Amino acid sequence: MTQFIPAVGIKNPHLQTIAPRFMRKKALFEPIWQTLDTADGDFVDLAWSEDPLSEAAKNKPVFILFHGLEGSFYSPYANGLMQAFAKQGWLSVMMHFRGCSGKPNNLARAYHSGEIDDARYFLNYLNMRLPNNPKVAVGISLGGNMLANYLAHYKENPLIDAATIVSAPLDLSSCSERIEQGFSKVYRRYLVSSLKKSALHKHRLLKGELGLSYKRIKRISKLYEFDELITAPLHGFEDAKNYYQQCSGLHKLQEITLPLQIIHAKDDPFMTQAVIPSFVLPDNIDYRLLDHGGHVGFISGSLKNPDFWLEQMLPAYYQSLK
Repeated sequence: MTQFIPAVGIKNPHLQTIAPRFMRKKALFEPIWQTLDTADGDFVDLAWSEDPLSEAAKNKPVFILFHGLEGSFYSPYANGLMQAFAKQGWLSVMMHFRGCSGKPNNLARAYHSGEIDDARYFLNYLNMRLPNNPKVAVGISLGGNMLANYLAHYKENPLIDAATIVSAPLDLSSCSERIEQGFSKVYRRYLVSSLKKSALHKHRLLKGELGLSYKRIKRISKLYEFDELITAPLHGFEDAKNYYQQCSGLHKLQEITLPLQIIHAKDDPFMTQAVIPSFVLPDNIDYRLLDHGGHVGFISGSLKNPDFWLEQMLPAYYQSLK
């Protein structure tokens, strides 16, 4: 298994975190889009590496990706990982959480770090369509914490064969505090701005559901405040604290029975040591704690010839499942 060695000149965690956006300004390919209607009158959009109805696709193992907070197919890690697996003979697919594919979803509800119903609906659909194909799921950041919740809840029948969680905020409370400190406020501004933009597109629905005015949404400045005013009440939690307690994936890891790999960098600027397990993990979990890598960065090679380490390591890690 290749070790991660940060690229010379960009060992700094903030450079690792930000660099991919400058190194990959355009998606590596255009996906095949599909809208999957949900049972409650809403939809989630799927991005495929190729036409899933083609004869070639029907016999391939399936790589499934769950993105991070306000991510999409156009996030550098997303199209990069999908292409990396596709080049190794996999059919790649990513489910966008509600409202993340570029169009507002139909309902007031959106998505959150513990929302597993849409993932289950999507994986049921996938299993019905490709029942005999090996399936591997990777969850990035928020998508990783969601995946931990999903795998613990559906441990008897997860509908996938193996999984990896990358840079996941497994202790949500500590992460919401960490992102308010130092340079990390830059990430918080970006994420809160994106969350507010999505919420303002649906402010009529939110006003009807939560009584929140357009102006009140605009005044939100912190991630905790967004979760307190919108995420928690919209999805059935008492408050942000209750949401964080119920949906943090850390103490659900011991319930997971599937072969699971966890990749985390000690210098992740979104997180503290609170996300690192202090207890013995079961044998089915391969926990990889790296010194460097930032948040979903893991750029190796050199500045002139950077390598996206995850895109090399993950397809190789799952080669035996094909």
